[in-house]
Amino acid sequence: MFAKVSELHIRAELASVQPRRSASLLHSKSMKLKFPAWLQRWVAVMGGGGIFAVAFLDSSVLSFPFLTDALVMQMCVERPARMIYYAAMATLGSLFGCIWIYWLAKKGGEAYFHRHGGPTALKVKRWVDEHAFLSIFIPAILPPPMQFKVFVLAEGVFEVPMRTFALALVLGRGLRYLAEGFLAVKYGRQALSLLMSHAPMFVVVVAAIVLAVFLAKKFVFQQPAPNQ
Repeated sequence: MFAKVSELHIRAELASVQPRRSASLLHSKSMKLKFPAWLQRWVAVMGGGGIFAVAFLDSSVLSFPFLTDALVMQMCVERPARMIYYAAMATLGSLFGCIWIYWLAKKGGEAYFHRHGGPTALKVKRWVDEHAFLSIFIPAILPPPMQFKVFVLAEGVFEVPMRTFALALVLGRGLRYLAEGFLAVKYGRQALSLLMSHAPMFVVVVAAIVLAVFLAKKFVFQQPAPNQ
């Protein structure tokens, strides 16, 4: 159904942005990403619109691990002044893609979730029931290999309010892409290489920070129940 997947050097597709700039973040052999040819053309000519399209597809019908992150960081290196714009386009693309999955899951019901949610479906259900906001905020802010779509499915199936779902997703994705854009502007091509080679470490560190904040809120700052 889709064009044959080919290897993409991000610089080649973004050469129209600033063709005389330094080599791409993904130029080395160890940093190549697979990218459908028909999307290569989109990204090359659309810029921020291309980032939106890739983020939308990655969050809905397809899966491109790290690709949206790589595009955001590459474009921020090429045009640092547009960092906020590129992060916003990636965030909006992800939001609209996830809303589509959320809507499908809501229409499909719990049977749909258990059919598509995999072996972690029951654990995810319990977490979503208790922590609707965090159950999408945490996966949204963490890079791969953190599972994400199963939580989107759960939010739709168990009818988490759209306002809660959208706010958590925008905050999580927005913080993630802004942080990546900042790193790209500050450290250049080395930033993406560091992120990809140490992704599990970043997941653990960010998850530990979020868990610490959650536990502090629950056990330290929680107001005691009034005496009856």
